[in-house]
Amino acid sequence: MCTRRILGISAYYHDSAAALVVDGDIVAAAQEERFTRKKFDARFPARSISYCLAAQGLTLKDVTDVVFYDKPLAKFDRLLETYLGYAPRGVASFAAAMPVWLKEKLYLKSVMRNELAALGGVKRSELPPLRFTEHHQAHAASAFFPSPFETAGVMCLDGVGEWATTSVWTGERNRLTAQWEIDFPHSLGLLYSAFTYYTGFKVNSGEYKVMGLAPYGEPRYADLILTELIDLKPDGTFRLNTRYFNYATGLTMTNGDFDRVFGGPPRKPETPITQREMDLAASVQKVTEEVVLRLARTVERELGVKYLCMAGGVALNCVANGRILRELPFRDIWIQPAAGDAGGAVGAALAAWYQYHDKPREPREGDSMHGSYLGPSFADSEIEASLGSLGARFRRLGDEDLIRQVAELIAGENVVGWFQGRMEFGPRALGARSIIGDARSPRMQSVMNLKIKYRESFRPFAPAVLGDRVADYFDLDRASPYMLLVAPVREELRVKASPEQESLFGIEKLNVPRSTIPAVTHVDYSARIQTVHRETNPRFYELIRAFERLTGCAVLVNTSFNVRGEPIVCTPEDAYRCFMRTEMDYLAIGNCLLAKSDQPAFERNDSWKKEFELD
Repeated sequence: MCTRRILGISAYYHDSAAALVVDGDIVAAAQEERFTRKKFDARFPARSISYCLAAQGLTLKDVTDVVFYDKPLAKFDRLLETYLGYAPRGVASFAAAMPVWLKEKLYLKSVMRNELAALGGVKRSELPPLRFTEHHQAHAASAFFPSPFETAGVMCLDGVGEWATTSVWTGERNRLTAQWEIDFPHSLGLLYSAFTYYTGFKVNSGEYKVMGLAPYGEPRYADLILTELIDLKPDGTFRLNTRYFNYATGLTMTNGDFDRVFGGPPRKPETPITQREMDLAASVQKVTEEVVLRLARTVERELGVKYLCMAGGVALNCVANGRILRELPFRDIWIQPAAGDAGGAVGAALAAWYQYHDKPREPREGDSMHGSYLGPSFADSEIEASLGSLGARFRRLGDEDLIRQVAELIAGENVVGWFQGRMEFGPRALGARSIIGDARSPRMQSVMNLKIKYRESFRPFAPAVLGDRVADYFDLDRASPYMLLVAPVREELRVKASPEQESLFGIEKLNVPRSTIPAVTHVDYSARIQTVHRETNPRFYELIRAFERLTGCAVLVNTSFNVRGEPIVCTPEDAYRCFMRTEMDYLAIGNCLLAKSDQPAFERNDSWKKEFELD
């Protein structure tokens, strides 16, 4: 039987990526930003493709299919219809968009074939067939096909694909059947992005900041949103009042009418965050959760399914995901860990394997994402050579000594960079490219935010907990390996606030200890949970076990190994630079352990921060 090697590609809009599927198995996947060090890099993912092929010892000539996650002509059709529908408004936006389309995006098939031929050093005639999925088809495929379910409802929610912004599918064995969709300009993702813009954060980047800011506020604008901005039906379907938005025709997300309803202009980026922004965040989060819950309830009722799969950028809203699990009658849900556009590369390749080539599918226990550890790894010899070339000073330890010493360092309130095995695919660091610390430490959140991540103080950190101990700490009775479920901290671990603390508002709540694991407990007693499993990340699992033996606590703080505006580190060189530029205390990279105090002087000024555009 002929081996099929299918290369999936997402590119040209934001968060470009490539994925390689060999006979239905996802063997490699990576985002372009990790190699270029440009966050959300939208360019053709040449380096990601090269990595995926090299990881399997292949060349482009070995690939049997190349699949793109979008249909550019359908997207161009939506663009033209939108501009014509709103004319003469939107002339400036139209003029800005057209040169790119007329030069590149409209001829994407030819552009991509040229890029692939140049990358592979082959003639265009020697390239494998180039196929296209629809955008939401790729999302749906990325959600259902790697899931552990034989049959499930599938819900995709994002900004916009070609036309669809929300779509519902039935997944059965190796087939996906479209049920219904909501089309542009009516978009839950764009509603959330409008508030991301309005509260002073960057669209397609800062939405998770709005989610993190929401618990500091009160949803005092929620009724206003439901009255003025969105007509929400009992079944979760909705229409936006486009009078208040500028994304269809302008160069901003909101307009003057929006400003008048919400009492002023958008917050300027990097200015102080006020109670108003916190209340706006709380309000749009509450409305989003209500829409998602109603839609999911409709999926369960209409399709008669017991399992739900999700993808699209809105599926990264782990607060809403947690409520689906707790409040609706699904037996389980599964969310694609790279739920945004990067995951479209995986979905496009899997859609070709299962739907185009009609291959059988046998769901795997857990899932078939391999823990999302699909990126590059480095042998100890490569790590030592890299560190040596940088003049780094390190000790090489055996596995047991490394794990024991790192556990002891964390118990001593040291912050440790943890660089091990294959890099994660998706926006979350899952214990391969992580910065870790002691969840029991009341100072750990502020230290990590201000001295290591160089980011806003309000942003919460996630707990990494042993998979078999999760229910001892959180109101969660199942795995959450991809940090995509929020659940409450168990009642008995909470610290009761004093009357004075209860009276605090907004950011004043930040320094009030909420539980016996304060570094990972948000102000509403919730946590965005990662369960760690021996089967997918044995070294990280053993580290947490060693920490538990030492301290009695099976939870660590886990945040991504980067600073604000920087992509998660990919290579040993990336890791060492980030380690030296921050106030991390130690770096464990492969079997090498580095102490900051042992290192030679390294860029003691802050000029390096200009390398990364703030997110």
